[in-house]
Amino acid sequence: MLAGDRFDPAYLKLNPKAVVPTIVHDGIVVTEATVIGEYLQDVFPDAPRRPADAAGRARMRIWTKIVDEALHPNVVDITFTVSHRHTVMARGAENTRRFIEDALDVVSRERRHGWIHLGLDAPGVREAVSVYDKSLKQMDEALVDSPWLAGETFSLADIGVLPYVNRLHILNMDEMWQKKLPNVVDWFDRIRARTSYYPGIEEHLPAGSRDGLLRNGKAGGPQLLDACGLN
Repeated sequence: MLAGDRFDPAYLKLNPKAVVPTIVHDGIVVTEATVIGEYLQDVFPDAPRRPADAAGRARMRIWTKIVDEALHPNVVDITFTVSHRHTVMARGAENTRRFIEDALDVVSRERRHGWIHLGLDAPGVREAVSVYDKSLKQMDEALVDSPWLAGETFSLADIGVLPYVNRLHILNMDEMWQKKLPNVVDWFDRIRARTSYYPGIEEHLPAGSRDGLLRNGKAGGPQLLDACGLN
């Protein structure tokens, strides 16, 4: 991501928005994580990841909407200000300037400038943390009567939310739910106990990226929580 590989012309042909993920299956290109999840469920129905009842499927899709409309748009602000800005700046002034100027539009350039030069004080960062705080509290409420977000079965709701909670975990921001939201604690423990967790989440993240997130998050995550009054 930080190297700009998603702007490669070959990738842009698959995904003109230059975002990830993208899959190609039997020659069919599918973009957007939530759509990909539904597509994979339709193509490989033998491992059901949608609740059997209509009410459960509706709950599942409410959570995938929260992912698309709340968690995903705000994860970039948190990740860059806590960690990625340090990685970019370590590459020197010229690469830092290029990183900012290579953004696709004026708004994106302004956001990148704020992340790099203002860090935790960049516009929108504390609001992003507030969105995550609200979503984690919604999760805790949803998990009062069931082990999974959409009911009794592990579903696309849990799969969709997991990477965003895991990002907070990597950035040393577990304090957002530890000791405060016991149902989220139990949910995260159950997910991490699944055999698919490490190959699908931990091992999938390149070692270099993970090391940077862990290193920068050690101090940066708690600092951001302190700035937001959440630590």
